[in-house]
Formats: sequence, structure tokens, C-alpha cells
Amino acid sequence: MNGTPPAIICFSKDWGEDQTSNHHVLRELAKTRRVLWLNSVGTRAPKLSSSRDVGRIGRKLREFAGGPVRVESDLWVFTPLVLPLPHSETARRVNQEVLRRTIQVIRRRLDIRDFQLWTFLPNVADYVGRLGEQLSVYYCVDEWSMFGYLDRAQTVAAERRLLARVDCVFGVTDQLVENKRPFNPEIHLAPHGVDHEAFSRAMDPATVVPPDLAALPRPVIGFYGTLRDWVDLDLVAAVARARPNWSIALIGQALDQTSPVDGLPNVRLLGRKPHDQLPAYCKGFDVAVIPYRLGERSPYVNPIKLREYLSAGRPVVSTPFREVMKYRQWCTIADGAEAFIRAVDQELAGDSPDRRAARSAAMRSETWPARVAAVARTVEDVARRKRGEPPRGPGDAPPAIDGPPGLRTMIGAHNP
Repeated sequence: MNGTPPAIICFSKDWGEDQTSNHHVLRELAKTRRVLWLNSVGTRAPKLSSSRDVGRIGRKLREFAGGPVRVESDLWVFTPLVLPLPHSETARRVNQEVLRRTIQVIRRRLDIRDFQLWTFLPNVADYVGRLGEQLSVYYCVDEWSMFGYLDRAQTVAAERRLLARVDCVFGVTDQLVENKRPFNPEIHLAPHGVDHEAFSRAMDPATVVPPDLAALPRPVIGFYGTLRDWVDLDLVAAVARARPNWSIALIGQALDQTSPVDGLPNVRLLGRKPHDQLPAYCKGFDVAVIPYRLGERSPYVNPIKLREYLSAGRPVVSTPFREVMKYRQWCTIADGAEAFIRAVDQELAGDSPDRRAARSAAMRSETWPARVAAVARTVEDVARRKRGEPPRGPGDAPPAIDGPPGLRTMIGAHNP
């Protein structure tokens, strides 16, 4: 790639939400180019009866008035204003023109000339090809149609329009790639990465476990992530009742009912924590868990926390879903409450400093810089073909995107 790579304007979730791949990927890209992060243009109509939705509208109005804000490196965050009616034809036409003009103004303000249009959202097909981009990219991180708060048929239709229009697609799981390929053959696997340097600090003696976790009786069985319907709180409750001497710490914002664990004395809801504190919380976990429900969405799930837990050296017990099975040399898979309890018992009994070091070392090759570099090289290949330029030489081949070293030989392995 010659010279400075083109800027990126990207439709994303809201910057202030919990950190996900959106944050990691765009932060990494912003180290080498200007990136404009567009806060969510809405995947559903707001409910005026919801104080959360009303508050969100007010916040977006204030953020729009404030203009683009530089948050780090060359990463800028801006909240565009659109009519929050994603399935209204009239609103769609109005939003196209409003956003086109808004982006023109912001580009002049930030001196953005050549740029690529990226999106992590499935509902922005109306803007692809209308904003002046050289190239368009859809980074698909989940099967959006299976989220209960979205209209399934409308979400599928919106995403398929997007897939038909973009130049390049990335999927974070094999199943996503397989499902989207019929609608765009230029699709590539892009597994999640990990901030290994940050999470490996959990093994540093100088790292202090936060007081609210340190105060809990040991052993501590820990989880962090948004508490939504995909977290199997019935399973968590069964574990808590079977092992009343275990402290079960659930870290994250509760966006659905937590009634299965309410009132259980050994289950602690510690709330949402800043991302940079999570390595210290990991240090306080005797075993880290991923108690996700199994269902039709399971093949599409690729939890970043799996690699973070392992980078922190923690023993991991997870319910069985496709992506975590690739890592079963480094974690224990358990289906059902009894098996889950036995697995945690085994990890508590068999953990050691050497095993923690080995888990962490296995994640060193899976960093976000390595993942994003591979994605950027693939995008450049697509851009070259679109410009009619010859492909790069064999010595410039993009790095392979793969799992931990020797992953293919690990698939048959299983922790005792």
C-alpha cells in the first residue's frame, strides 16, 4: 500500500456502549489513517414509553450539536441525526439526503478527501454509493435477525440489500461467512482478536483485584458481559444453588430480567465496569465462565471474552457452541448444569501457575493488531481489483487469519 491509506467513515454502535469489536477494529485502523466513527443511526424505532430510549434521543441531539470529537489517535466520533424510523420509506429518503449533506460538511471540517465507507450495522444500504466513498465494507459481527428486539423479516431484508451493494464483507464466524456468501461472494473470515498485553496483566503480582470483587468469599466464579437473554441465568442459578460456598460474580449492565438469580445470597451483580478495569477483575476470578444459552443463534456467537479470559490465564468453563469448540484445548466445555458444575470443580482442583501461563501464551498470536492488519490487507486487495490494478506479488500476501498455533490439531482435544 503506497502512501497514507484512505480515511474510513464507519457506521457503528454508539461509542459510549460496552467495548466490542467495533471499538477494537476502528481504534487499530485509526493508528494509520483518519477514522470517523458514526454513532448508531438506529436499528429499530424508539419507544417513547421507554425512559432509556427518550434519554438516548436527548443525548444524541446534544452530541450532534457538539460536532465531531477526537477521542484518540486519529479517531473521531460524530452523532448524525436521522429520523428514527428505519422501516419508513419516506423517512429513508429524507435520511439519505440529510446524511449525505451532513457527511459533506463533516468531511470538509476534518479534511477527509478519499475515503472508504465501512459499517458494522446491517441497516445502512440506503447510504452505500451515495456518500462519495471509493469502496464499501460490511463487517458482520452477529446474526442480527436473531435479536429479539429487532423485526426479523425487516432486518433480513435490510441486510440483504446491504450485502448486494457493498464491495467487501467480513464475518467473524465460519457460520456467518457461510450464510452471507450467497449474497456477496467477496466475503472473508475475520475472527475476533484480543488485547493480550492488557489482559495478561491479570497474572502480574502488581495488579490489584478491585475491592468489590476482592471482598467476596473464595472461590469466585466470574463472568462479565451485558446481561441479556442469551446469558443463561437459569444455569447460573442452578450452579449457585448446588455450590452455596462459591461466590458467583456477574459483571455487566442488566438489560433483561435477572429474576432467576435474584435473592440468591452467593450471586453478586456487580454492574457495568470500565473496560480497562476488566483485567483486574479477571485476576479475581478463580474460574471464568461463559454460560450462554444454546439455540439457533449459537453458531454465530464468537465471544471476545473467551480470548480475554485466556489471555488473563484464567481457567474457563463454557457451554458448547461452535466457536468455543475451537479452543477446547484451553478451556472446558460443559452441556447442562451437572456437567457445568463438575467442570468448574475440575478446573478449581487442577489449576496451576504453569497452566495459567500456557493459556495466556496461546493467545499471543491472536492480537487485534494482527487481526486488523489482515483485514486491511484484504480490503486493499479488493480496492486494487476495483481500480483495475494488478494483484500484489506473492511476497506481499496477506497474513493468514487463524486460531491459536496448531489449532487444526487441537480440534479433537478435550480437557479432562
